[in-house]
Amino acid sequence: MSDPSRALVLFSGGQDSSVCLAWALDRYEHVETVGFDYGQRHAVEMAQREVVRTRMAEAFPGWAARLGADHVLDLRGFGAVGETAMTQERAFEITEKGLPNTFVPGRNLVFLTYAAALADRRGLRFLVGGMCETDFSGYPDCRRDTLDALQTALNMGMAQDFAIETPLMWLTKAETWSLSKALGGETLVELILEASHTCYKGERGTRHAWGYGCSACPACELRARGYDQWVAAGRPALAK
Repeated sequence: MSDPSRALVLFSGGQDSSVCLAWALDRYEHVETVGFDYGQRHAVEMAQREVVRTRMAEAFPGWAARLGADHVLDLRGFGAVGETAMTQERAFEITEKGLPNTFVPGRNLVFLTYAAALADRRGLRFLVGGMCETDFSGYPDCRRDTLDALQTALNMGMAQDFAIETPLMWLTKAETWSLSKALGGETLVELILEASHTCYKGERGTRHAWGYGCSACPACELRARGYDQWVAAGRPALAK
């Protein structure tokens, strides 16, 4: 069975996964990261992954001692199957199913399955992801009941005892900023603002109060609205 002090963070380089990385480093003795190249339009996030990891280790020496290997898995074949706005140049809109066309069918299911296979080999018990159903884009594979079902299937199929951890599941985007501050103070907040990347269009030319982005795609709109709400509340820290 996997070591209960070891975790694997699904790490895209975005705001949410950066907060999850900090959360895991604050909680577990050994933390590794995994990223997925699925041909996403915002491929700049892949470059920002190492920037976030490096700056986090520099800013928090205690976490640096816990930060282990990084892994990148090639899932371009899978990304091409869905033909969504995440992998093709097309306008962001709602589909006939009532879902944003940024939804890549099965993406989190595939990501977690690959992550579990990697974790099995690396002896990592906890799989940490930034999925959230409180303040999100409506993706069905971000729901906790979906992840509970997948956790059961993975453990049955791999004879393991994995636990899928989702520290942001019931938090709004404003509360995610509060959690960032609770974990690492203003140092972590500024690190995430400056180094992470969430914009679906991959725009890093303009630094807004809430970070870099086009300010028009669904990811930017969610992030900006959450940051504004957090600032309006006085930039509180969330109890860990």
